[in-house]
Amino acid sequence: MALQIANQKVSSQVVESTSSIELTSGTMPNSKSPRGSFVDRLDAEDQVQLFRMLSEPAEFMYHESFEHAGTERELFGSTSKLTNRSAARFVENEHHIIDAIAVGEKLPSLSHDDERQLFRRFNYSRWRAAKILKEFNGKALTPVAARHLLAWGYRVVSTRSLVVKLNMPLVLAMGKRTKLTNIDFNDLVSEGNMALLRSVEKFDCHRGFKFSTYSCRAILKSFSRVAMRASRYRGKFPTEFDPAMERSDHLEKKRIDVVQDCVEELKQILITNTAALNDVERVVVRERFALGPKHGGNIDAAPKTLEQVGHIIGVTKERVRQIQNNALRKIRATLESHYLAA
Repeated sequence: MALQIANQKVSSQVVESTSSIELTSGTMPNSKSPRGSFVDRLDAEDQVQLFRMLSEPAEFMYHESFEHAGTERELFGSTSKLTNRSAARFVENEHHIIDAIAVGEKLPSLSHDDERQLFRRFNYSRWRAAKILKEFNGKALTPVAARHLLAWGYRVVSTRSLVVKLNMPLVLAMGKRTKLTNIDFNDLVSEGNMALLRSVEKFDCHRGFKFSTYSCRAILKSFSRVAMRASRYRGKFPTEFDPAMERSDHLEKKRIDVVQDCVEELKQILITNTAALNDVERVVVRERFALGPKHGGNIDAAPKTLEQVGHIIGVTKERVRQIQNNALRKIRATLESHYLAA
């Protein structure tokens, strides 16, 4: 009982506070998230939904009947109330179309009245959500107002999903009728589905037209956009992708082979001491670049720092650098005169 009174009180406050405010579709909300740990107590789905509603334009197709006191009961069967004190969803009454889909029946064909009622529910829910955002313009939402905002948002999502599901056969029908042989059918269906979603957002049922009349034109127009993009692509890339025509990696492989050969030649120079290195220089080069057995006979694959090599041969790291540079000059001269020259 206390929960029902609280729901009615919040609903009446929202209506009273926004009755004198003109709502405009498409405006960006300026409301802020509730303070405290309220958002942290929401589950992940509710947090994402709340962020989306606070960051996207509040759009709706307005009708003067939304202002009437009995519209909510007419569309939803009763005055909306939350399922419990901490919930973010309204108690939903049964609907014959939703029930038919839930039990796995074939998708029903909507009558003009059923279709009009669904779109009125859809836009009325968007309008109610926009009213809450308008009431808290520039202010932080209270926890109760945030739950009501989420509940209306979930009604928007569920109604839109139902309308899209019932009208998706239109996309397939239009796709099969379209004679675009150079375009993949899956691309057409994908673009048509996006056009269907946009049509649901923009359709005004109070003008008296069927939704199929409006959406079919939008779907066909989206197919035309696909064809235009495909033609521009064909103009730039007239052939299909052919791996055989891709740039050869022969030069890269050849460069890698040369590097490997140079490393092997360098190891051979150190083994045979072709560059006439003294014992200290050979130890420095091996330890610095991990090119052979370390001091002591074991194999060590990790190069050492100048300071580490200095500890091995008993000199400073600056002296190790001088020995290293002198040894590298001898090795470079040997490589240039023997391996690279060949």
